[in-house]
Amino acid sequence: MSLTDDLKWRYATKKMNGKTVPKEKLDYILEAARLAPSSSGLQPYKIFVISDKKLLEQIRGFSFNQSQVTECSHLLVFAAWDGYSFERMGEVFLRTVKERGLPDNKMEDYHNMLWGLYEPLGNEWHQNHTAKQAYIAFAMAIAAAAEQKVDATPMEGFDRELMDELLELKKHGLKSAVMLTLGYRDEKDDWLVNLKKVRTPKEEFIIEI
Repeated sequence: MSLTDDLKWRYATKKMNGKTVPKEKLDYILEAARLAPSSSGLQPYKIFVISDKKLLEQIRGFSFNQSQVTECSHLLVFAAWDGYSFERMGEVFLRTVKERGLPDNKMEDYHNMLWGLYEPLGNEWHQNHTAKQAYIAFAMAIAAAAEQKVDATPMEGFDRELMDELLELKKHGLKSAVMLTLGYRDEKDDWLVNLKKVRTPKEEFIIEI
């Protein structure tokens, strides 16, 4: 099947059946997210993969009691950097040049230029920007899940402060951005499963100039 066929198949699954996603499919989805593009290749985010049932029960408690949180096989929490710093960016650039077999100072000028742009913009801009990068990987995970015929539910409806506290994200310099449940649809009890997918018509959605 083509990617567009896979995306037509998927929907925001409202009720899952508790079936476990095989490890090879989970790994494929996570690898797609890891390979996602990000601004300057910084990948300013991490993905927490949660399957512990007690932890999922806690998360459901501050996620508007959405049943997918506890019915899913795995919950992916995308957590973005809580800000940029010269040192944090430098660690990524140093790894990049080392893996490419280049001199350690090869990206020094670019590093200085980029920090010169980012530093004055302030922490609020930093956090918005890192979260946007996390969303790119998030989208890749959704597409990869559809390709693997794994159901996925994108979720922004949760208390981020409580999530950050539960996962102790502050000590990692992270803030939760968005989460994605992975599992399999309950075809009998999911009210959305057989409803037509509705999107903006192409002629209204695409503007050619």
